[in-house]
Amino acid sequence: MSVKDDIHSQIVGGLADATFPIETPEKLLAAFPAGADTTCKSGDVSVTAGEAGGLLTADDFPFKSAKEVADVIVERAGL
Repeated sequence: MSVKDDIHSQIVGGLADATFPIETPEKLLAAFPAGADTTCKSGDVSVTAGEAGGLLTADDFPFKSAKEVADVIVERAGL
């Protein structure tokens, strides 16, 4: 599994219990198990939910699914 796929999978897994749609960055961070400190790791690559949130803009919201969140984050992170 590539780093991109691994991180994507971890983001989707981290949001498995989230209720969608998610309307705001604050609600998105709160949906992760450890909030902004939730960390996804693959090999030497590590990204926290807080860092990933910095890649999002107000225009990205609302998110309709965990897959949509993961798609946007891994694309913008250049993984």
